[in-house]
Amino acid sequence: MPPATFLLFVSMFAAGEKGGVQAFHLDSKTGEIASRTLTTGVENPFFLALSPDRQTLYSIHAKKFGSADNEEVAAYRILNREGELKLLNRQSARGSAACFLDIDSTGHTLLVANYSTGSVASLPIAADGSLGEVASFCQHTGSSVNASRQKEPHAHSIVKSPDNRFAYAADLGTDRILCYRLDPATATLMPNDPPFGTSPAGAGPRHLAFHTNARHLYAINELTNSVSVFAYDAKTGALSEQQTISTLPPDFTGTSYCADLKISPDGRFLYGTNRGHDSIAIFRIGDDGKLTTVEIVPSRGKGPQNIALTPDGLLLLCANMPGNNLAIFHVDRSSGTLQPVGEPTAIPSPACIVLVPVK
Repeated sequence: MPPATFLLFVSMFAAGEKGGVQAFHLDSKTGEIASRTLTTGVENPFFLALSPDRQTLYSIHAKKFGSADNEEVAAYRILNREGELKLLNRQSARGSAACFLDIDSTGHTLLVANYSTGSVASLPIAADGSLGEVASFCQHTGSSVNASRQKEPHAHSIVKSPDNRFAYAADLGTDRILCYRLDPATATLMPNDPPFGTSPAGAGPRHLAFHTNARHLYAINELTNSVSVFAYDAKTGALSEQQTISTLPPDFTGTSYCADLKISPDGRFLYGTNRGHDSIAIFRIGDDGKLTTVEIVPSRGKGPQNIALTPDGLLLLCANMPGNNLAIFHVDRSSGTLQPVGEPTAIPSPACIVLVPVK
């Protein structure tokens, strides 16, 4: 077999031996994938993150996801291009329903968001990729207007800024995007001034993505099925909302909740997922950062949870978690539109996708 362009890791969100991380080879020219190594013993690995040197993979580890017990983050050394993983260690996430991981650009700090307990934390990363104990912990407070989903804080993601000076946490429960100053040398977070940007009431911001030009931040809103565009001040860290646009067709009357968003490598298009409508919304990004709907296409499975784009922008991968499959699409780089590649690949409860270039 000719060398694969990418090593593809997909987390399988389940308890016990049913949970795990499945490795594939992905041919970026054809979109074909081939199963490689399955790593078990990773319980409820909801979210994954890759170190900047591409040597270490990090995963959520939770014996009972969302229980009263603190969950853990696990560090795995990537041993070879077959996707074999070696457990380095695990550390407490200091919260429940840990749901998002990011790593600062120096590779010294891991960031984690805890949904159920509404907090974020930072952990130091050692030279061998293993994790130290939590270096800083930030408990969110507040609520918002949705009585059933926003009674208390629910941190749903945390991402570094393009210049690595800040970290931003989307809190679904408070309709805030909290800003922290990030110090990679000490692997710590400190509240910024201004401390947060505000999403529309009841929006429920979930995942975040910075534009390639580092002037705009995009938030996909789980509860109102929309994407909000924020102007980003790189000097102060301040956010100001400029636009909020629906991810659903105007005639849709069912129940749906957004999940993930990604921006194309060339910065021209944004993709967001709808769970319920089971689709991917495609937007063109204007010079001012604002969005215009291109089209909304089926995700080829139930509950599109996570998406990823290859670095050349030619393929989009979609993990349909309750649909138990991974769908792949060719991307038309001029229009941003998607065309399915073959049939979706069956995989139990796929939750998160990580791509690793291999030689």
